[in-house]
Amino acid sequence: MKILHLDTNHPLIIEQFEALGFQNEEDYTSTKEEVMHKIHDYDGIIIRSRFTLDEAFLEKATKLKFIGRLGAGLENIDTGYAKSMDIFLAAAPEGNRNAVGEHALGMLLSLFNKLHTAHQEVCSGQWNREANRGIEVEGKTVGIIGYGNMGKAFAKKLKGFDVAEVICYDIQGGVEDENARQVGIMELQQRSDIISLHVPQTESTTGMINKEFIDKFQKPFWLINTARGKCIVTEDLVAALKSEQILGAGLDVLEYEKASFENMFMDAKMPEAFQYLITANTVILSPHVAGWTAESKIKLAQTVVDKVKEKFC
Repeated sequence: MKILHLDTNHPLIIEQFEALGFQNEEDYTSTKEEVMHKIHDYDGIIIRSRFTLDEAFLEKATKLKFIGRLGAGLENIDTGYAKSMDIFLAAAPEGNRNAVGEHALGMLLSLFNKLHTAHQEVCSGQWNREANRGIEVEGKTVGIIGYGNMGKAFAKKLKGFDVAEVICYDIQGGVEDENARQVGIMELQQRSDIISLHVPQTESTTGMINKEFIDKFQKPFWLINTARGKCIVTEDLVAALKSEQILGAGLDVLEYEKASFENMFMDAKMPEAFQYLITANTVILSPHVAGWTAESKIKLAQTVVDKVKEKFC
């Protein structure tokens, strides 16, 4: 099979495809329109998020047998049309779930112990011990929204912290395991001290964390988002941070990111809500790197190779 690689990845993916007898071609610079003119020659595509594989694009891919997505989310692929064309979708949520779980936990611990602000203060010559007194994860109830690969990985990391309970909410039934008890959304909003978001970006999850959703919580809570930025209405988050309905937020993703995830803003203007986030001492930000470790780069590539190999070899 002839494979087109549209994003750079770990070299093992090309090496192992070559060992399987596949022909690999790399194109990391052509525009989407330029790729569309030649995509009919390829049996497979390997992509992260450089551009959207929509119906118009896939219509041109007349020989396409599979799409390898080096990541978890499939929002940049018209999955319905791909499946109607019998195109195999090889995503790799297993590849970076551990990295995401660790990053979410790291954000939570940093917020609770004020490590981000304490570091800056000490570096500037301030020694504020009382102002940087932290709180403990022990005894808290952790609510996880979205209990798939990423949510389960985060729940597993919480073992040993002596939390009161880990509860999870998911639109699919029967997802609970030894690390989390599945509950309805009302119980999640009544009991959670901490919320960690692990959902894909879909029509139903876009904007799901909004004023109406936040107002239904029975007590102030901490929010971690390592999923997708557009799942949170940033203006509503900022309002909740100001009112202390949300006590703090760890955000690896932001509403303002471009679809490629390589740059943040759709234009040069900095939104007012974002200006608040970068100055708030109750907020930690990172540039969509929760699943972006040295180890996950290898795991993601290997996962896609293994799934393609199992399907076609």
